[in-house]
Amino acid sequence: MFQKFLPLVAASMLALGAGAAWAQRTTITVGGQLEPPHLDPTGGAAAAIDNVVYSNIYEGLTRFAADGSVIPGLAERWDISEDGLGYTFYLRQGVKFHDGSDMNAADVVFSLDRARAEDSTNAQKGLFAAIASVEALDELTVQVTLSQPTGAFLFNMAWGDAVILPEEATEDQLKTAPNGTGAFVFGNWVQGDQITLNRNPNYWGTPAMLESATIKYISDPSAAYAALMAGDIDAFPVFPAPENLAQFAADPRFSVIVGSTEGETILAMNNAQPPLDNVLVREAIAHAIDRQAIIDGAMFGYGTPIGTHFAPHNPDYVDLTGMSNYDPERARALLAEAGLPDGFTTTLKLPPPSYARRGGEIIASQLREVGIQTEITNLEWAQWLEEVFNGKDFGLTIVSHTEPMDIGIYANPDYYFQYDNPDFQALMETLNATTDPAKRSAILQQAQEIIAADYVNGYLFQLAKTGVADARIRGLWENAPTQAIDLTGVYWEE
Repeated sequence: MFQKFLPLVAASMLALGAGAAWAQRTTITVGGQLEPPHLDPTGGAAAAIDNVVYSNIYEGLTRFAADGSVIPGLAERWDISEDGLGYTFYLRQGVKFHDGSDMNAADVVFSLDRARAEDSTNAQKGLFAAIASVEALDELTVQVTLSQPTGAFLFNMAWGDAVILPEEATEDQLKTAPNGTGAFVFGNWVQGDQITLNRNPNYWGTPAMLESATIKYISDPSAAYAALMAGDIDAFPVFPAPENLAQFAADPRFSVIVGSTEGETILAMNNAQPPLDNVLVREAIAHAIDRQAIIDGAMFGYGTPIGTHFAPHNPDYVDLTGMSNYDPERARALLAEAGLPDGFTTTLKLPPPSYARRGGEIIASQLREVGIQTEITNLEWAQWLEEVFNGKDFGLTIVSHTEPMDIGIYANPDYYFQYDNPDFQALMETLNATTDPAKRSAILQQAQEIIAADYVNGYLFQLAKTGVADARIRGLWENAPTQAIDLTGVYWEE
C-alpha cells in the first residue's frame, strides 16, 4: 500500500511546484458508539475492547485478515505434528512490546497459560480448552500440545481473546495501560470521551501510515450524524443511525461502506428462568417475532434474517428461518399448550445499541399481541454486562454476538442464556476433535439445527456493517470478520 502511495506524493509535489509544501493528513478521528469498560481483551466480553486494541495495540500468534482468513501474526510460521496434537510456533525476531521489552516465548507461555487457567476471567475460555501444555523450546519457539486434535486451533488463536501479553503485566495495567506489540501505542484515555493511539515507531512490520488516531465516543445517533456533518468525526465504521445512510450516500464528501459482520443479533432468552425454561414457551416467542418488521423498523432495511446462530455468508450456513416463521396464531396455541393461555410477564433488558433499543420496542409490541408482557429496562453497557451477562438476571435481552464462528458458546451451560444440552455439548467436543473439512461442515450444520429446534433464543438478523467515512479515507475494512476497527492500513488520499 505504501508503494502505491509514493506516486501520489510525487504527483502532488509537481502540481504544487518546486519548493511547495505538500500536506498529507496523518491523523484521524473515528467515531464509536460504545466505550469499552477497560482495555484488556483477554478479560472481558465487550466488543468495544477489541474495537480499540485488536491489531492496533495487541497481536496474537495468528490474526484475521480483512477477508476473514487466518494469517500469520506474531508467529511467522508453524509446524503441526502428524497426529494433530503438536503445534510448534516460530516467533518473529526483533518484536518488542511498546515499553521496549522483547516479546519472546515466555510471553506466549504466560498468555496462553493465563487464558486457560482455572481462575481465568477470559470470556472465551473455551478457545483454550484443548491445550494440555505450553512450553518454550527456546527464546523464539513455542510448543503447544493439545489433548485432542482441534481443527479450528489456528482460527481460535486469531481471536482478540488470544492476544499475546507481556509476562510481567499486572491486571490493572492490562485494563488501563495496554502494552502490546501492534502498530499503534496506547496514548491516553479520557473516560467518557475518547481514546488516543499513536504510531509505534519501532513496529516490527509495515508501519502505520497514520501518526495518530483518536476514537471518540458518541452514543446518541443524532449526535453522531451531526459530528460527521460538521467534520468533527472523520469516519464512523459502524454508524448507529442507518436512517441517515441514504443522505450520506448522496453527499460527495462521504463514502458509505456497507458490508457484513459476524454479528448474530438475537433475542436472548434465559433458558433457566421459568417459564422460559419450557421449550414450548421459547418456540411461542420465536413465532411471535416478525423479523422483517424489526429489520425495517430498527435497521431501515439493513440486515439479513437468520434462523439460527450462524452467519449467512458462511458456506456452512443452513437457512432455518422457516422453523420460526412469523405466526402469531401458532404462538398463542403454543402458550396455551404450555399452560399459559393468558400469557405471562417477563423482563426485557436492553443495552445501548440502536438495534437493541429500537428493536426492543418493536419486539415488545409483537409479544404483546400474543399475550406476553415485557418490562423494558434500558441499561448502559457496564450495567448490561453486570446484570445480564455476568449476573444472568434477566428474562429477555437483545444483543448482537459479533465474535467469529461462535456457535460453541451453546456448549457452555454457564453462559448467560444458560442452555444446557448434553447432546449439543458432545457434538461440540466431536467438532473440536475433527479436522476433516467435510465432516466439520456436517457437524456445524447439525449444530445449527439442534439449537434452532430447541428455540434456545429468538434469532433475528445478521448485523450489517454500516459505515460512513470522509470520501478521501482509504483502508477501512468493508466487512467485519472480527470485532476490530483495524487502523493499521488506513490513510488519507488527498
